[in-house]
Amino acid sequence: METNNTTTTKGFTPIEKVLYTGKTHTTGGRDGVSRSDDGKLDIQLTSPGFPGFGTNPEQLFAAGWSACFIGAMRLAAGQQHMKLPEGSYVDAEVDLGSNTNGFQLQARLKVHLPGLDTETAQLLVDTAHKTCPYSKMSRGNIDVNISLV
Repeated sequence: METNNTTTTKGFTPIEKVLYTGKTHTTGGRDGVSRSDDGKLDIQLTSPGFPGFGTNPEQLFAAGWSACFIGAMRLAAGQQHMKLPEGSYVDAEVDLGSNTNGFQLQARLKVHLPGLDTETAQLLVDTAHKTCPYSKMSRGNIDVNISLV
């Protein structure tokens, strides 16, 4: 049975046009499996620090955010009439921790843009952080540190 519970955030601008919907079916939580509706994703999940062959939600979030962030930097570079340098990468670290409010995430993105001067690289990073949907989702919700390496 599917219920239609909607949560609305004040000050939130809703999507006007959906470009893509990622769909997964997950069973077993952190020690289960997750599969996409198109079959391209079929992964075993294992809780962090426990034996097993699966990945975990923090690794998946880090992978998704870093991939999206590179795409946002590529768009930012195009706006500056340049290409993102070959060999560019983002190392993403997502911590799962706890505090008095329960479980919490925090993240670090370490960005490498070879051959760019610091000012240009920082412009691309700042622009990407403003436009990347993962950055928007995290903004004001978790502690995020983005650095050039």
